[in-house]
Amino acid sequence: MIAESDPVAGACPCCLPRRGFMRALAGLGAAAVAAPVAGSSAATAQPARYTGLVIDCHGHYTTEPPAMLAWRKRQIEAINDPAQSPSPSDLKVSDDEVRASVSGRQLKLQAERGISLALFSPRAGGMGHHIGNARTSLDWSIVSNDMIHRVVSLMPKNFVGVCQLPQTPGVSPKNCTAELERCVKELGFVGCNVNPDPSGGNWTDPPLSDRFWYPLWEKMVELDVPGMVHVSASANRNFHGTGAHYINGDTTAFMQFITSDLFKDFPTLRLIIPHGGGAVPYHWGRYRGLAQDMKRPPLSELMRNVYFDTCVYHQPGIDLLLKVVPRENVLFASEMVGAVNGVDPETGHAYDDTKRYVEAAPLSDADRAQIYAGNALKVYPRLADRLKTAGLTP
Repeated sequence: MIAESDPVAGACPCCLPRRGFMRALAGLGAAAVAAPVAGSSAATAQPARYTGLVIDCHGHYTTEPPAMLAWRKRQIEAINDPAQSPSPSDLKVSDDEVRASVSGRQLKLQAERGISLALFSPRAGGMGHHIGNARTSLDWSIVSNDMIHRVVSLMPKNFVGVCQLPQTPGVSPKNCTAELERCVKELGFVGCNVNPDPSGGNWTDPPLSDRFWYPLWEKMVELDVPGMVHVSASANRNFHGTGAHYINGDTTAFMQFITSDLFKDFPTLRLIIPHGGGAVPYHWGRYRGLAQDMKRPPLSELMRNVYFDTCVYHQPGIDLLLKVVPRENVLFASEMVGAVNGVDPETGHAYDDTKRYVEAAPLSDADRAQIYAGNALKVYPRLADRLKTAGLTP
């Protein structure tokens, strides 16, 4: 039995603790496990100065149709009786249901906030790599990725696919390469999410720099797709999912990169650390000093392969990120609808309206354009063709 965390009032639907996620599955009453849209006029986004292409590199499908949640509930209930487990083909969702699942939240907020499109992946907390076995993870990944493909196919001007990998604690990441290749070559996805801790907070697998991970890095380099280093739900009650486990994962991954020669072996591998890099920008001097003490290369060399996003939910945090981290290493992102759905009472605006923070940051027009779109096009080289097909070529 997997340990469960107590749900936290108002917890993020993107990564609910397992008990909270299971309650959402059991309820099935609303297609959105997401929080309601703030109704106050103060929360309405105002026109921004920048009017060019804006690519949100970090979006999750947190408003799945009820039938998808019901499929997952059946699968989890059948873990001890595989004969009762549903097959991926058992899920039936109409096109109208797919459209409705994103129209009231993601599409509405994209339009209000001036976001051109989002790189869209399955619910991060819902990946649940610690649940079941490798077969469980594969079937759930197929279902999740196929649903992302449905969203993208119906709304190609708003979404581009990023896939979930069928990871399982103790199982070689080589087990993920076939699904990654299917998503990239057959479904047109441009990247993947890589969970550095499939155990859900117990860290039982080797570090990302270990050769254990090399089959996955080799496939990503072959396909020329980046990975976002993103944990899933926490199964360890010591670590709140979004408030601790996520930031732990981000920070831990960066330190693993500092202490390894991963990018000497894979000089073209590109990895994005989300949530503004966790604790890294705030403790940049610590990491520079540790690298120096350990006779490791300077962080500037590491930043040839590592990127951060702007999922930081207050102005001082964004300002610090952009002051410390090279501008060419920062990709715009908001993670909406996901980690924090509320309105900041100090500003009257949504916490996750990160475009507002980037607009207010002391940036040149060229830097702002680079963060909004240029860096994403560099890190996700397959993205340009998707934009061209959708008629969004910058």
